[in-house]
This record gives sequence, structure tokens and C-alpha cells, in this order.
Amino acid sequence: MDQYVKKGYLNSEFRLFHLTDQETREVEYHYHDFDKITIFLKGCVSYFVEGKSYDLKPYDIVLIRHNDLHKLTVDNSTPYDRIIVYISVNFMKAYQTDSYDLSYCFRKAEEEHSNVLRIPSPEKSSLFRSITRLEKSFSDDGYAADLFRQVLFLEFMIHLNRAAQKDRLEFIDTDNCNSKILDILQYINDNLNGKLDIDSLAEHFYISKYYMMRLFKQETGYTLGQYTSQKRLLLAKERILSGIPGTQVYFDCGFKDYSTFSRAYRKFFGESPRDTLSLT
Repeated sequence: MDQYVKKGYLNSEFRLFHLTDQETREVEYHYHDFDKITIFLKGCVSYFVEGKSYDLKPYDIVLIRHNDLHKLTVDNSTPYDRIIVYISVNFMKAYQTDSYDLSYCFRKAEEEHSNVLRIPSPEKSSLFRSITRLEKSFSDDGYAADLFRQVLFLEFMIHLNRAAQKDRLEFIDTDNCNSKILDILQYINDNLNGKLDIDSLAEHFYISKYYMMRLFKQETGYTLGQYTSQKRLLLAKERILSGIPGTQVYFDCGFKDYSTFSRAYRKFFGESPRDTLSLT
């Protein structure tokens, strides 16, 4: 793969929709600049997120943070049915106070190193009942139907965060991923401003660099160099959009000089850091 692409576009703070596909093409690794929640209803689907893979079961909840590299494979022998929510960072910030934070579930999932949450006993779960109401709302075309769905989504988010806070959800372990690769992925994402060349990583993890490179490609589908560079660029864009000039951002994101950073940025995003800053 030469480059990951951005898929999905969010023209408002929040977007909620229900999709059922009889035939789904395989979706390659991509990223979003917003957070995404998928409530899996039925089908035969495997999700791959940052080197981790998950085989989904009905009513599993998939949490994808902005800039997470992910893809999915679908067995088209059965329809793929799901509710998808696109959420801007600003939307989540609007529901943060001293007493509650609707993004807590994302943080808890990150702490558990899992992107998929499962309801252990759906028949006893208020979260499951809120999902059922949300699902049914898509066939409601009555007064203020869109607003009603948004209210039901907020109810779902409240139940989701309560369940996560009280450990009433299973944070699903990844399937068939090498623990060493998960450690390398975590280290890279925690040290995007540091030294992440192949030799340094091999030395840090006491592993042959050639074996590490081959294993990383085998387990994740992308090369170490490509992954590191593009994660740095995604972080850089996020910081520029927060109002920080690229001339300050490049060093914090692990680039040695501004000209190298600017060329890589323009090649990846199709615009200069200054162009991005002008949008803030």
C-alpha cells in the first residue's frame, strides 16, 4: 500500500445513519478525522484496527478514534447490518462537564487496549435496550424524527459510559495478533516525537530488525516506515487544526527539519501546513 486514505466526510458536528448492505466490497486501511462508533447488528464481519483484529458478534460496539488506521472484511453470504455514528471532537467537548464526559468510553477502551465492547448479558442490559430503541427509530418518520434519533443516541451514550464505568462490558481481546507487534505499535504512538528509525526500534525491543520489519508487515499489512511517517503527519495535522503553526509542529512530531516535513505533508494531504492552518 502506498498511502492510507481518508474516508467518510463529516459536514456537521454529528451524523447518525443505519446501513444494510447485501454486498460489501472489502475496505482497505483508511482513517477518519472524526471519531466513529459502529453498532454491529448482524452479518459476518472482521474489523482490523491499528494491527488488532476482531470477529464481531451482534450488538458489539466498535470504537474508532480519529486518525486510527482501520479496515474491515465482510463475508457477503449474509447482509451486513449496522448503525454508524460520526462524531466530531467538538461534539464530544460539548458534553464534557465536571460531572460527566461522554468520551469516557473511548478513554476506557484505550486503557484496555481494545476497540470492541461486548454486552455480556443483553437481555438484562439497559444499554442493549437503548440500542434496540435507537435501531427502531430509523423506521420512525414522525414529527422531529431526526432530533428524536439524536436524543436516543445521547441516551445510548449515557448507558454506554455507565456500563463502561461500572465494568458491565467486555473489552474484547484482539484475535491472532503478535503481542510483540502490539507493543511496537503502542510504543510508536506514544513516542511520535522521538527517534523511531528501524535500528532504534530493533534495539529497544531486542529483536532483529529484519525479522521485526517482516513480522510488522505480515501482522499489520503496512511497513514500519510508512506507518510511523503517516501517524506523525496525522498528529501534525491535528495540532495545526488546533491553531499551532507548522513551523512549531514539525519538531514535536519527529521531523528533523521543516522542509522535509512540509514536502511530506503536502504529498499526503494535498495541501501545505499553511493551507491547513488557514482553515482554523
